[in-house]
Amino acid sequence: MIDRLVILGATGDLNARFLLPALAALHAAGHVGDRFELVCADRRDWTGEEFRRWASDQLDRHAAAESGETRKAIADRARYRRTDATDAADIASLVAGDGPVAVYLALPPAIFPGVVAALGAANLPPGSRIVLEKPFGEDLDSAVELNRLLVGVVPEQAVFRVDHFLAMTTVQNVLGSRLANRVLEPLWNSAHISEVEIIWDETLALEGRAGYYDGVGALKDMVQNHLLQVLCLVAMEPPLSLGERDLRDRKIDVLRSVRPLTDDDVVRRTRRARYLAGRAGDRDVPAYAEEEGVDPRRRTETFAEVELELESWRWSGTTFRLRTGKALGHDRKEVAVRFRPVPHLPLGLGEEAEPNVLRFGLEPESMTLALAGIGTDARTLAPLTLTARPAPSELPAYGRLLLDVLLGNAALSIRGDEAEEAWRVLAPVMSAWSGDLAPLGEYPAGSDGPASVRSS
Repeated sequence: MIDRLVILGATGDLNARFLLPALAALHAAGHVGDRFELVCADRRDWTGEEFRRWASDQLDRHAAAESGETRKAIADRARYRRTDATDAADIASLVAGDGPVAVYLALPPAIFPGVVAALGAANLPPGSRIVLEKPFGEDLDSAVELNRLLVGVVPEQAVFRVDHFLAMTTVQNVLGSRLANRVLEPLWNSAHISEVEIIWDETLALEGRAGYYDGVGALKDMVQNHLLQVLCLVAMEPPLSLGERDLRDRKIDVLRSVRPLTDDDVVRRTRRARYLAGRAGDRDVPAYAEEEGVDPRRRTETFAEVELELESWRWSGTTFRLRTGKALGHDRKEVAVRFRPVPHLPLGLGEEAEPNVLRFGLEPESMTLALAGIGTDARTLAPLTLTARPAPSELPAYGRLLLDVLLGNAALSIRGDEAEEAWRVLAPVMSAWSGDLAPLGEYPAGSDGPASVRSS
């Protein structure tokens, strides 16, 4: 297990909200021992004491569930260095020491190539690992180039392209439920399933993230990585094991089976929009184009929907709908598996039975199965809903990811060829949208999204 972690971009939102709280959770669970070293680096001209005060404030805010002793232990352990992450000499001084180091790039993806080049010039100790946040590149060409740079520094097995969705217990439950239950796996195919919706709708708007979001948009921020990863777990063939080779090979098979979209497909099977001024919950939300830090000329979408089909024996004839939106009226974060209707009902048993729907709630965690049963009248059908709420995970998603990095378990990280395949899937959409083949719609903040979108 590696006991040295270097975080580049350590004064940013990612470290404040997720990495430091994850380290606190690991400490509380006994996974981070006395030998563990935490080096935090950024461009801000702070002293070590100033950084530790900042880290303590962030832990109090975002890791309040952990004990004060645990939060203090993590804040006190952090050493801070003012660093240019693209400067090889600065990086070399950070990683110098005995034994391997894990270097976490909590940085804007646009500077990843320069940072990786600096890491290569710094001669990382043998056995070191590099951790990158999504998106991995900005398009297919840049992803290929980034992968080329990475494998020139460390072996592919030492590259952790992390997507915290894969570490969410709720997401893993999609795979576990279908593979561990005989009642589900025989029905898990296009003969029984008409449509799968993978939805991440949120009431949150930009929340101060315009500097990042306006250059990315909903398609790249959510669909290209998070939602495609969930699609892989829903649609993959049963792996021989959950080891890194077997699991990631089966995910690659799914991405390769996605039928390429033509320009006509993009017009018919994708939607994009951005929010207008409105009221979401108890907040007044300005129009996206008027948010601070937004350049309206970029025509960045805050809502994206893509319908995909898989060319495989199991899934031919099933529609997969991936959707995400900001500043909507309701949070809806789930996988909804819609089964086909029964082929026949006995005469006298109502006119029609609603198709069964199995819902995996991603946030909050839940599982719901909508069935049809007999109502108060013996000859009528009524909805029957079965609901379960799994026990919460012992570690937060980022805690699981960091533990896997330190232990060297790459099963839940994204392999280089997988990152490239994900870009290939959406390259036709990105090209068509940049040429305005699909109109940029609008929807009021606090609404259900563009009028053509089904909200059930």
